[in-house]
Amino acid sequence: MKKIGIIHGIAVLTILLAPLGAREPLRSLDDLLVIEQKTEALAANVMPATVALISEDTGASGSGVITSEDGLILTAAHVTDGAEEVQVVFPDGKQTMATVLGSNYSKDIGMAQIKEDGPWPFAKLGESKPLKAGDWVAAMGHSEGYDPNRTPPLRFGRVVSDGPGNFLTTDCTLIGGDSGGPLFDLDGKVVGINSSIGQGLDNNNHAGIDGFREDWKRLIAGESWGELQLNPLANSERPVIGIMMGRELRDGGVPVEQVTPGSPAATAGVRPGDVIRSVNGDRVVGGRSLVLLLAKLSAGDKVTIGIQRARKLIEVEMELVSRDQLFKP
Repeated sequence: MKKIGIIHGIAVLTILLAPLGAREPLRSLDDLLVIEQKTEALAANVMPATVALISEDTGASGSGVITSEDGLILTAAHVTDGAEEVQVVFPDGKQTMATVLGSNYSKDIGMAQIKEDGPWPFAKLGESKPLKAGDWVAAMGHSEGYDPNRTPPLRFGRVVSDGPGNFLTTDCTLIGGDSGGPLFDLDGKVVGINSSIGQGLDNNNHAGIDGFREDWKRLIAGESWGELQLNPLANSERPVIGIMMGRELRDGGVPVEQVTPGSPAATAGVRPGDVIRSVNGDRVVGGRSLVLLLAKLSAGDKVTIGIQRARKLIEVEMELVSRDQLFKP
């Protein structure tokens, strides 16, 4: 993966070519017109709050979104990394300065605060955890940096997957300069922040807005922590149960080769030789399946793990911990 980049304009026409969304199916021309009207209203309402961020300290640039009348900006941690303040450029060319606040690099989320008094245009916050594959969304950002000859393009698409961890994936086309820009639901509420491109321009990772809520006080206070990883699965805050996996079996499941002392698995009584068959009722096909199922949860969540022990199927409950919590020095 690589940091984000540009695009082409509003792509409402792509609705006609894309498969129908699982959460809001389009059955008629009237349905298409409703979606188009929502998208046009969305663009008009949120564009004034979608800003370009430029750092003279690092030479980096990206995007952000204002989420309060007094000028609180949400962006990606890698956009403001190494900067104490950033220049804020609005779509109409107006400029001001903002102080960089805190960042959680593991989630690639960060904040900045405009220095001048408001009121400033802002977008309301939505929720990211309820999003599912097929939900309609729209991404915005100052592709390839601020351009006085055009407004920030809006890209229409769908949620591809909810996870891993705080991240979600969409097919909204993005490229460089879009990093830190907002992802909206069709009500115009911020549900994510553009983070990185996956396997292609139409497979992109966004930091979910609920991850900001979890760290809100620390970010506002100016704390910075975590480690920026290009692979969301390498996030040090992702939840684990504390086992070493054995070789995959033909009939699915994950053999437990070792159990980490003091881990959730150890506390729940998991033993070497057990085979993990399910997580909260969802079948575990193999090692990657187990990792992805756990990555969609959070440290502190209680889960039910289905285990095969000899010829007996049993269930154990455990509370997940983060990877860095389990393996901290």
